[in-house]
Amino acid sequence: MAEIRYKATGRRKSSVAQVNLGPGSGNITVNNKPVDSYFPRETLRMIIRQPIELVGATGKHDITVKVLGGGLTGQAGAIRHGISRALTYMDADTRPKLKKEGFLTRDPREVERKKYGLKGARKRFQFSKR
Repeated sequence: MAEIRYKATGRRKSSVAQVNLGPGSGNITVNNKPVDSYFPRETLRMIIRQPIELVGATGKHDITVKVLGGGLTGQAGAIRHGISRALTYMDADTRPKLKKEGFLTRDPREVERKKYGLKGARKRFQFSKR
C-alpha cells in the first residue's frame, strides 16, 4: 500500500515553501539538507517545529520542504505556514489549535518600496535650514 503524503504551500515575505508531510520518524529536510544544517540559528529551527509540537505530532512525520526566495527568517516563516496547512489537511481536528496560535494566517507584511528623492522607503536626507 502506498503511503499517504500531504502537500501544502506556505508563504511569508517573498519566500514560498512547498511542504510534503508523510509518516516517518520526525526527520525534517529542507532543500535536500537536514534542517539543522540549512538553518544555523536555533530560533529559526524552533519556529519551524512550533506547529508540530503544538499538535503533539513530534517524531511521527517526515517532512520534506522545497523553499525558494527571501532570506532565512522569511523561509522559516513560510515553512511554518506550510507545515501548519499540511497538518490541517491530515487531521481537521488540529485546525482550531493552529488557528488560535495564528499559524494558519499568512503574514501579509511585505517590504515597502523605495521612493524617489528619499534614501529608502521612508528615510530622508538631512534637512538643512540654511
